[in-house]
Amino acid sequence: MGTAANTIQREPWNKGKIVEQKAPFKLRDIWALRVRLQMENQVRELALFNLGIDSKLRGCGLVALKVRDVCHGDQVAARAVVMQHKTQRPVQFEITPAAREAVQKWIKAAGLKSDDSLFRSGIHDSPHLGTRQYARILEGWVKELGLDAAEYGTHSMRRTKATLIYRRTKNLRAVQLLLGHSKLECTVRHLGIEVDDALETSEQTEI
Repeated sequence: MGTAANTIQREPWNKGKIVEQKAPFKLRDIWALRVRLQMENQVRELALFNLGIDSKLRGCGLVALKVRDVCHGDQVAARAVVMQHKTQRPVQFEITPAAREAVQKWIKAAGLKSDDSLFRSGIHDSPHLGTRQYARILEGWVKELGLDAAEYGTHSMRRTKATLIYRRTKNLRAVQLLLGHSKLECTVRHLGIEVDDALETSEQTEI
């Protein structure tokens, strides 16, 4: 029987704390950063940014992607289905032409194979980019855009496209499916909207 010392587990850093929701990027921010990364020939970062926006995956899921997760043969697919790390539930997402082009260019430039991690780490013992490395990269993007780094984080990437889709369609159920949420309440919290308003809008958009 193990001792108490052996059974001690680390608590999540945010347990018992109220963590402020990170802001989604605006359309003008998305295009400004894309142009900047293209002009600077930041091939990996452009692929990471575009796929992060399209996939709406949590940071841990995005950095853990393998080439085969987003490719059919030697071509980047228009759609992908991956298992979410946190929930172990599958989620499907579209990969837009801009993201496909960026990811394809990165795969070719890095000489990646099907079983390789899509975003490899520069650290010897790590098979792929870590979430902290990803967070530092994103912080650099935010500063380049002249935004307040305290207001943005990796979850901003997950929220961006979902927020844009909701604002355009008001279809809460569609956003729930795209994010892979099991409960509508999770989607409501994710979008930062009021429950009553969200449900009323969702009901109005159904045929």
